[in-house]
Amino acid sequence: MDSNKRPEDMERITTPELASAFIDEQVEAVRAQVGDQKVLLALSGGVDSSVVAALLIKAIGKQLICVHVNHGLMRKGESEQVVDVFQNQLDANLVYVDASERFLDLLDGVAEPEAKRKIIGAEFIRVFEEEARKVGDEVSFLAQGTIYPDILESDGVKAHHNVGGLPDDLQFELCEPVKLLYKDEVRVIGRELGLPEGMVERQPFPGPGLGVRCLGSITRDRLEALREADAILRDEFAAAGLEGKVWQYFVSVPDFRATGVRDGVRAFEWPAIIRAVNTVDAMTAEVPELDWALLKKITARILAEVPGICRVVYDLTPKPIGTIEWE
Repeated sequence: MDSNKRPEDMERITTPELASAFIDEQVEAVRAQVGDQKVLLALSGGVDSSVVAALLIKAIGKQLICVHVNHGLMRKGESEQVVDVFQNQLDANLVYVDASERFLDLLDGVAEPEAKRKIIGAEFIRVFEEEARKVGDEVSFLAQGTIYPDILESDGVKAHHNVGGLPDDLQFELCEPVKLLYKDEVRVIGRELGLPEGMVERQPFPGPGLGVRCLGSITRDRLEALREADAILRDEFAAAGLEGKVWQYFVSVPDFRATGVRDGVRAFEWPAIIRAVNTVDAMTAEVPELDWALLKKITARILAEVPGICRVVYDLTPKPIGTIEWE
């Protein structure tokens, strides 16, 4: 049977009892798989990798080494938050790697989305290989927060960096205990493992990060404009009480410019695209009808506070036919 294929008769995990049974099953499976070997975990700080971290800590304890790579494509303040939560609050065995310049140099001039995803995926592996060598003992396993929609979409839609974006010469055996679960099931598992609610309900963030939201060829100035505009959007959604009520929301900034007028003179700057969706399993998604006053406030702040942005638009496309991310 294909190990990446969810059995048709697999019961959806919706209750604490089902979550507990799944955890017990995966703890045993992980122990059987890795033995006494050390495991590196690609820890983004999102719900998927966080749940895998908690599950593996339960299974193998200090054999787990969590590696958080700041690829320069994180949201504003995100890497600092990851370090605080996992190192200072959860006492995880955490390694922080700032590889920002390394990733951005490799992505310079690359516009095609699949090429960007594969560059990011391959370089992640190179970083993990380097960290594995630093551990001293041989590390044979790489853990990832891969979930079932990643696998499904990588078969003909877009290569997720942790699936279709992995290099052919991968030196690790993968450990992916939640790869047959949907996002809502992962959250149930997280609660049963005792993760903080804020972490369990954290909105999804793609592994390639802002790399697939800085549309087209990434430049440092446009990436910074995107980071600031996205921070404003998240700040205003929180102030409006929409955290946990809208499943995912973010800004994308494309690599073309629009004509505007700023201080009485022509401004040739980027548009910012607001994307918000509601979904259960990430396979289909609907666009919420946001309050008009909220959209106007977000627009006013982005135009006033973010250099290089002269227009703000709201994406009304459901999934399908659009995907949640633009790239």
